[in-house]
Amino acid sequence: MIWAIDPPDDPGAVERAYHEISSKLVGTEGLLGNTLQRSAADPRHHVVVSAWAGMSQFTAWEQGTSHRGTTSPLRPLQDPDRRPMIYIEAAAYGPTGAFDQPPTG
Repeated sequence: MIWAIDPPDDPGAVERAYHEISSKLVGTEGLLGNTLQRSAADPRHHVVVSAWAGMSQFTAWEQGTSHRGTTSPLRPLQDPDRRPMIYIEAAAYGPTGAFDQPPTG
């Protein structure tokens, strides 16, 4: 997860950077997708959430030669109060219950 803030004089900067980066990441091995979330309380604040097939695919991309160049448009917009973080799914539920349990019936 990467937190970012629109500068006061450039609303929409985060969204533009997100689209620029994401269009270049289409087809990246192991990347299942990503979303840009905007704060309902303060629309200048955003978070980018990416989903990967696994840690090994993410690590391979992150350590690859194109990572820093591709993601550079968002770097100056990162929230200085919130560092990027990696979360690993611990549990998940859907409309019929937990995803890791077989359906009943």
